[in-house]
Amino acid sequence: MQVNITSIRTSSSGVWQGDNPLDYAFPLLIIQTTLILLLCRLLAFLMKPLRQPKVVAEMMVQWDFTGAISFRAKREYMRRIFPKWSTPILESLATVGLLFFLFLVGLELDLNSIRRGGRRAFAIALAGISLTFVFGIGVASVFRQAVDGADKVSYTQYLVFMGVALSITAFPVLARVLAELKLLTTHVGETAMAAAAFNDVAAWISLALAVALAGNGGDGPKTSPLISIWVLLSGVLFVAFMMVAIKPAMKWVDRRCSSEHDTGDEAYISLTLAGVLVAGFATDLIGIHAIFGAFIFGLIIPKGGDFARRLTERIEDFVSGLLLPLYFALNGLKTNVAAIKGGGAWGLLVMVITAACAGKIIGTFAVAMMCMIPARESMTLGVLMNTKGLVELIVLNIGKDKKVLNDEAFTILVLMALFTTFLTTPVVMAIYKPARAAAAAAVHRHLQSISGAPPTNSEFSPVYAGPATSPPLSLTSFD
Repeated sequence: MQVNITSIRTSSSGVWQGDNPLDYAFPLLIIQTTLILLLCRLLAFLMKPLRQPKVVAEMMVQWDFTGAISFRAKREYMRRIFPKWSTPILESLATVGLLFFLFLVGLELDLNSIRRGGRRAFAIALAGISLTFVFGIGVASVFRQAVDGADKVSYTQYLVFMGVALSITAFPVLARVLAELKLLTTHVGETAMAAAAFNDVAAWISLALAVALAGNGGDGPKTSPLISIWVLLSGVLFVAFMMVAIKPAMKWVDRRCSSEHDTGDEAYISLTLAGVLVAGFATDLIGIHAIFGAFIFGLIIPKGGDFARRLTERIEDFVSGLLLPLYFALNGLKTNVAAIKGGGAWGLLVMVITAACAGKIIGTFAVAMMCMIPARESMTLGVLMNTKGLVELIVLNIGKDKKVLNDEAFTILVLMALFTTFLTTPVVMAIYKPARAAAAAAVHRHLQSISGAPPTNSEFSPVYAGPATSPPLSLTSFD
């Protein structure tokens, strides 16, 4: 049935009136959401014996919605359950979830803790980014020659997007992996989290630059280079405004909502959530992306207080449990595995996986060894820093929306992100068993109790914000 998007109705009159609910926006959205959530939970249950975090199951959800299977039943299923006219509705809801997820990521990142991470964490992050970015130059050059249409995009735009896609470390996904392996509070876990936080900040800055340079990508009229400069300057002014004007206001809100004051926080939470949407609108208006505004808004909220904790408690389950799986499924709808044709395309996939893994692991391992970290821990850090996940998919979707990446390049990079993230847990367990790390920590505590020495703090403090008497919450608490 062909549907004119201008005539789409929200709800039907019911089957007794002869209406098919699948031809109406809201009943179809309910069916789509229910199907995605059920499939997500099923995959999470099946992958639990492999000790994979839930985010890997969420990434696997997209595989069921790809164009890899061309059976008639599959085509009919996609035509009826996920018709093209419903995509903007599903995408809008998924983007709202993504907006608030990036707000939560910013809320979890404590800039003060990042600064306390020390030179080693910064050096490890810089090495992993730099070497992988260098490899990305070679990958971008090969892609522009081997992938049809890639040469229509300027080399600078393509290079920046490819470098960011290969060099990024997914901070929230890494937190889940470390929590699942019970390594979050170990020396390796704290080092990885501090380095990943540096990496995350650098990646978002690089991505903002890439989006500003991309403009309309390979399509649309060519724009003046001055527009990219104006976009960057506007982005800097937005960040400055948030830091100078909004951050003091949020500190005042945090004090008002503390346990010392008998003040209701409902109005403040509502205004904050509205502020997330306004910040997203502002950066979208600038021409960067709405998620940057939400991320910056989360960064400026004071960490460790009652207000941040209540915010997280109010919205995290809804965002991570309901809205984010929609984004993964939507990503699957955009991923066409059939676009990878022939041995050359599969060879490009192997090359991208090799470049991403080699750049992160070799760069991190070499600098960690120079920093006198034992070889086993250095290799573990390299594997952990190669975690991609959701942040990678966000970068790739922006690249596709900006017409920098076509279907073939997009699909290859999505499969790379899925493969590298899936391998993280088993490889870490093989080279750095959590039981061994826990035993070492127990021996260290026992020796401290015998000597009567006070416990020493690691050079790398966790970058999660929260009360010192409780374990890190939110993004790591989902299995």
